[in-house]
Amino acid sequence: MCSQPHVLVVPYPAQGHVAPLMKFSHQIVDHGIKVTFVSPEFIHERLTTTMPMKSSLRLVPLPDGLEPGDDRNDTIKLSNSFLEAMPGHFKDLIEKINESDDERISCVITDGMVVPALEVAEKMGIKRAVLWPAGPATLAFILSIPKLIQDGIIDTQGTPLKNELIWLLKEIPAWTSTKLPWSCPGDSKSQEILFGHVFRMNHFVKQCNWLICNSFYELDSLALNLIPEIMHVGPLILANQSSSHIGSFWPEDSTFIYASFGSTSIFNQQQLDELALGLELIGQPFLWVVRSDIINEALSEFLDGFRTRIADRGRIVNWAPQEQVLAHPSIACFLSHCGWNSTMEGISMGVPFLCLPYFTDQFQNKSYICDVWKVGLGLNPDENGIITRHEINTKIKTLLFDDGIKTNALKLKEMAIKSVTEGGSSFKNFESFIEQIKY
Repeated sequence: MCSQPHVLVVPYPAQGHVAPLMKFSHQIVDHGIKVTFVSPEFIHERLTTTMPMKSSLRLVPLPDGLEPGDDRNDTIKLSNSFLEAMPGHFKDLIEKINESDDERISCVITDGMVVPALEVAEKMGIKRAVLWPAGPATLAFILSIPKLIQDGIIDTQGTPLKNELIWLLKEIPAWTSTKLPWSCPGDSKSQEILFGHVFRMNHFVKQCNWLICNSFYELDSLALNLIPEIMHVGPLILANQSSSHIGSFWPEDSTFIYASFGSTSIFNQQQLDELALGLELIGQPFLWVVRSDIINEALSEFLDGFRTRIADRGRIVNWAPQEQVLAHPSIACFLSHCGWNSTMEGISMGVPFLCLPYFTDQFQNKSYICDVWKVGLGLNPDENGIITRHEINTKIKTLLFDDGIKTNALKLKEMAIKSVTEGGSSFKNFESFIEQIKY
């Protein structure tokens, strides 16, 4: 046993993976365990600017393998380069840390996609934990890849061989052949790379010491039961959800629409225009997050005019503290891409969803939101594949007056809170994990 446990955390270099691992790391630190958080230099710089001054969490950068002028907003390119460059750098980092008896690494935590970190840790005899950042049903599907290949449902590249629904259980929403956990519509190269990552992670996830997920038993017991060894510790939410700093722009009357589509969703110009015009048409106050990296000259000109027209009731920002926004009593609806972090945050705050999934597991999350938990509505595209302003207007109006959806959302919020408070199922699992890594 080390004099003090020391955990090394390394996420896949995408915001949807960094965020839950960062929250998990803070929780571990709060229990008196030393944590070093490793990320590519590009992400490390961002993290250091947002880290609380008194945080005990140690941040360490690793080279990402890219040239100085390369585009680090290209998540696929960044992740590939980082994972290829990682083994040597990661091993060197562990050896350097281990030179001190008081610093020796006792456990490595990744999100499963960072296979090189799991390989290095395994070879060095270090215990390994995987915190899966998406839903348990998605993980169960990915762990079924070898059987799906064996049964002739998909090939070794992840391509469906049959145009039919794929079921794990009849009680769990099925996957369609075009909406699998690695599906990237219109981007076959990214889809191929993503499937390669999840295919490789199968062995290492099954061999790790702990398998953990950001969910709770009351939310999805059927999917969790498909993975007997999994420990649910969710929802992973911030300890302080105060929204007092957001300001007096929002009355506390549950009338606001919050629209945000994550760190990777990319809509074409026509779809962005329809989203804007739909928000304008509804006449409700709103906050819309539009990432700066997707704004080109044409969109910038459109948004300038749009801002003028909606200045009395709407705001467009390039970032918002999402958990605090969703916790604000003014929020009536979350127009979302249905990424798992956003899904868990919306559920934890009791906010109904309007769903516009973009790729990968987001389609399955939308099915859960609309068909299983019944806390939201989906948006249906027209014959050209566009979600029109009229569809957005109609669905928002429907959602705002659906008392059944509101009631269901509040029930899930209560379950989520109960799960992570003392005596709750996720609380007990987290405490158990902490005790295990201490010895």
